[in-house]
Amino acid sequence: MNNALAQHFRKINEPIAVDERYTLLLNWLGDQLPDADFTVTPASEDASFRRYFRVRLKEVTRIVMDAPPAQEDSRPFVIIADALRALGLQTPRVFAADYEQGFLLLSDLGERQYLQALSENTVEQLYNDALDVLLRLQTGGDPHSPLLPRYDRDLLLRELEIFREWFLGRHLGLSLNADEQRMLDNLFATLADQALAQPPVWVHRDFHSRNLMFTAENNPGVLDFQGAVIGPLTYDLVSLLRDCYIAWPPWQVERWALAYRDKLLDRGFQSVAEPTTFLRAFDIMGMQRHLKAIGIFARLNIRDGKPHYLSAIPRTLTYVMEVVGRYPELDAFGAWLMGRGITPAKLKSDA
Repeated sequence: MNNALAQHFRKINEPIAVDERYTLLLNWLGDQLPDADFTVTPASEDASFRRYFRVRLKEVTRIVMDAPPAQEDSRPFVIIADALRALGLQTPRVFAADYEQGFLLLSDLGERQYLQALSENTVEQLYNDALDVLLRLQTGGDPHSPLLPRYDRDLLLRELEIFREWFLGRHLGLSLNADEQRMLDNLFATLADQALAQPPVWVHRDFHSRNLMFTAENNPGVLDFQGAVIGPLTYDLVSLLRDCYIAWPPWQVERWALAYRDKLLDRGFQSVAEPTTFLRAFDIMGMQRHLKAIGIFARLNIRDGKPHYLSAIPRTLTYVMEVVGRYPELDAFGAWLMGRGITPAKLKSDA
């Protein structure tokens, strides 16, 4: 695409912020679509360095991903998209890829996230569809496959450190004494032990309402899977049912979780625990997931200038507080949170 045409697109596609990468993206799109008239508009925000734009052609739309290669590797996205599609999941098709520049041209799974489609009237059907997709992922993916990395102890603990560094240290400004540090070390070790004790399956690792797209056919479309791993059975389940962006009554969540357990058994997944043990694994896995997420939300605000993610912290901390009251090994952490005044109500009032 020549400079005059790039200037034209920059003009008609306001309010996209014009920067060097956006200009490179337009030039790359011009090379991929040499004879097409198209416009470009923002598609969605990502909790990473990636950006997505919607490319409108005469009869179809496409998505172009901007993944700066210094921060993001696009190869896993392409590889895992194909692998998940082979299991029957609806993932974007890749029409063109430039790994050196960090651009992908993808099929468009629509504009309506699950988060926008969910209501009391729709949740049963939408979650049933999502849980069927999760079932395909977990029973179809080979847990011994070399394609995906392991969700090992080092990764589990590194993720938990995000909570300590970014939420407690940088967001709240707490200076922890030796006893407090030791209490967190013990908590993190307990959470990692519990996660590693679960049957290994393919894990999307961010399976929630902002990464599922409501589609007319083969619902839902699945996005943001490039971080997939082989890991704990309940990780994606708790990501969906105790979503950081939308909450449902605890009794309803437990009903969905146990119904999913029954689906696993019906599909011949023999290593599923009995109901009480399954719910315990679900709860404690959620602790790891939610502490990590709280740290990430704080980091998105401080490091990346995305303050709107802070609004998800009180809801996410509510899940943590519900779980710490159920299990003796989490009592010390729950008491410490209360003693430090780290409560959902306090965080809401400070927002």
